[in-house]
Amino acid sequence: MTKVLVVDDSALMRKLLGRIFSKEADFEVQFAHNGLEALELLAAFKPDVVTLDIHMPQMDGLACLDRIMIERPCPVVMVSSLTAEGAEATLRALRLGAIDFVAKPEGAISLHIDELTDELITKVRAASTARIRSSTRLKERVRHRIGRDAPMVQRERGRGDSREPRRAAGEGLVLVGTSTGGPPALEALLTALPADFRWPIVVAQHMPATFTGALARRLNGVSALTVVEVARTLQLQPGCVYIGKGDADLAIDRRTSGLVVVPVRSQAAYPWHPSTDRLVRSAMDHVSPGQIVGVLMTGMGSDGAEAMALLHARGGRTIAEAEETAVVWGMPGELVKAGGADWVLPLPEIAGWLAKLVP
Repeated sequence: MTKVLVVDDSALMRKLLGRIFSKEADFEVQFAHNGLEALELLAAFKPDVVTLDIHMPQMDGLACLDRIMIERPCPVVMVSSLTAEGAEATLRALRLGAIDFVAKPEGAISLHIDELTDELITKVRAASTARIRSSTRLKERVRHRIGRDAPMVQRERGRGDSREPRRAAGEGLVLVGTSTGGPPALEALLTALPADFRWPIVVAQHMPATFTGALARRLNGVSALTVVEVARTLQLQPGCVYIGKGDADLAIDRRTSGLVVVPVRSQAAYPWHPSTDRLVRSAMDHVSPGQIVGVLMTGMGSDGAEAMALLHARGGRTIAEAEETAVVWGMPGELVKAGGADWVLPLPEIAGWLAKLVP
């Protein structure tokens, strides 16, 4: 039985979310009207997952999340509005430690709640098994527990493939796929790469369109690389990172001027968007597999595993994030199970490995 604490100041929203969970046999649900009440219930109810609204009186969702991650860390799924303000707040929540988010449908909630049901159930179930990294907010948690500074505890180094990579030459691409837990993982990856990284990096991060622009701006502000959202056809350039616009897909194409990345309409054959599988397959149509490095990081589901396994079989190089650092070891785990990962590396080591692979 999965214990879910629903935190929302709207009585209607609590009722609708409670109705969704009550239809599933494996959920036990309690409710809180605001962040303060949620904190009181943490110790008594001991939820496996918290769903958390952002805008609430007395203590809003971000302040409550901050306290949860320090005082009693547990998986949190934010329930956010599809607005620019909601996107910025959601990305901040993911940096604070939230596992994932669900976007509230636009318009009258009661008329559109069915649009939320499948995604909410899927993400809460995934969150219930998600890994909260032991290093997340660790220093603050130790301070809270003992009331003074304490040294950081280092994670044990994960075991990747010890084979040294061969360095490629000439034109090439790095393709990154990620979903649940992706924004903080992307920040960790990109901030560790230098401004003169020689190959363009194209990223498929599963997110709605309202959120990917905010994500690109955030990453551009903290990384030495130039990070942009792909809202139109763009020439691929060294030292640049291209984030796929949400609710659509990405494709690599070749023009007379060179390689470009193109936003394309989503297709039913690819259930997650932007689709990593579709991105990788399109790249192999225009770039030799030996000149492509695929990186599959944290995320539920299997998007990217099939295409990157094919890339591996055709002579490309692939990296799967190790289970020890992935929030959800779905996508990279499926690549490993398929025998398609050249290296399985903890997140802090991926950037250094890319530096060895790319000229």
